[in-house]
Amino acid sequence: MEQGTNRRKFLNYLLGTTAGATLIAIFYPIIKFLIPPQVTEAIQNSVVAAKVNELVTNSGKIFKFGNRPGLLIHTPTGEMRAFSAICTHLDCVVQYQPETKGIGCACHNGRYDLNGQNISGPPPRPLEEYVVNVRGDDIIVSKG
Repeated sequence: MEQGTNRRKFLNYLLGTTAGATLIAIFYPIIKFLIPPQVTEAIQNSVVAAKVNELVTNSGKIFKFGNRPGLLIHTPTGEMRAFSAICTHLDCVVQYQPETKGIGCACHNGRYDLNGQNISGPPPRPLEEYVVNVRGDDIIVSKG
């Protein structure tokens, strides 16, 4: 009887650890996906986004602002505008769309106007706006 009890305990132990390992293998990636990692943002208040002659009227350019992308737009009226290029819905990268004279997110068809205001689609809030200054041939973008 002692050998049967030991064998049963051993099999129960194997089944228990196998079930536990299987549950961990299933739920660990799900939890890691749902809880994004902490990303330390580089402290950068201004950056040279482009040269003045790089951007023609009614065009846009993605530039690097710290460790995040930014969007510099030369509007059809000749004004320079800059925003965070991260969509406020699901962190996709937005782009300037010259044919609609607006900003669009291809992930879920979110739309923003040239003031960064969300006008259609799922984005819940406007884009973060940056300050644009022209110094010589450089277009300097900085946080407000």
